[in-house]
Amino acid sequence: MSEVVNARVARMLEETASILAEQGANPYRVQAYRAAAQTLLGLDRPVAEILQTRGLDGLKELPGVGEAIARFIRTAIETGRLPMLERLRGESEPELLLASVPGIGHKIAERLHRELGIDTLEDLEAAAHDGRLAKLEGFGPKRVAAIVDSLASRLGRVRPLAPPTGGAEPPLVGELLEVDREYREKAAAGTLRKIAPRRMNPGGAAWLPVLHTARGPRHYTALYSNTPRAHQMGATHDWVVLYFDGEGGERQCTVITSQVGRLKGLRIVRGREAECERYYRALRERAPVRTRATDPS
Repeated sequence: MSEVVNARVARMLEETASILAEQGANPYRVQAYRAAAQTLLGLDRPVAEILQTRGLDGLKELPGVGEAIARFIRTAIETGRLPMLERLRGESEPELLLASVPGIGHKIAERLHRELGIDTLEDLEAAAHDGRLAKLEGFGPKRVAAIVDSLASRLGRVRPLAPPTGGAEPPLVGELLEVDREYREKAAAGTLRKIAPRRMNPGGAAWLPVLHTARGPRHYTALYSNTPRAHQMGATHDWVVLYFDGEGGERQCTVITSQVGRLKGLRIVRGREAECERYYRALRERAPVRTRATDPS
């Protein structure tokens, strides 16, 4: 049984490494996934047993397994799926993952993904703790508490998720906008590998450019939004979804061109408009630069 479980998760990690390599990701990141796959294949006990008895810390003690990969291994064990791999394949369907949580059916999962941009269980847990979930219609205190309890058990939490402090702060909007700019420039130049998303793509065309890049210790993956809402709004070549390593797991944000207010015509990080306004104000005070969405330079 150990060979079956370990080999299945190792195959996911190896395939992730292969796709990352094909899409031009950092070679060290590619090697990290391959090294973790080899570690699992060499274990003499089920990796699921290590997770059950030692939790995430036990996984991180394995040779070549760091924080991010440990979380991916946990997700693969508990759900049988690896959202990052599905995204790289162009098969991402976050609603199915969210709908697997007790109290969240398919329709609610669609709302969570559409209205809050939630893709992972870690995203859902964060939204439950920071108040975003409670603001949605139909999510009263009891329902939110039940979801928190379910996620705490599923994600192996021994205590509630702590609010972000210190090193857990999200990237500055300037960094996010810089990654957004890099993605759109390279996508426009046609230098990025394109994948064929399964959703909203009946013809199977490989139209979705994907970028892997890094800023300091953070690894980013950037893609245009391929959600039903993006297609409905004609924003599939405007809305950019950034996935990045963060405290508590992979996080994401969406960068769009603002259509209203003082930021109209500028690239902004959705949900962080006030920070974007301060960012652009600081740019204007330092020196006149071109910041409009139509001029990504």
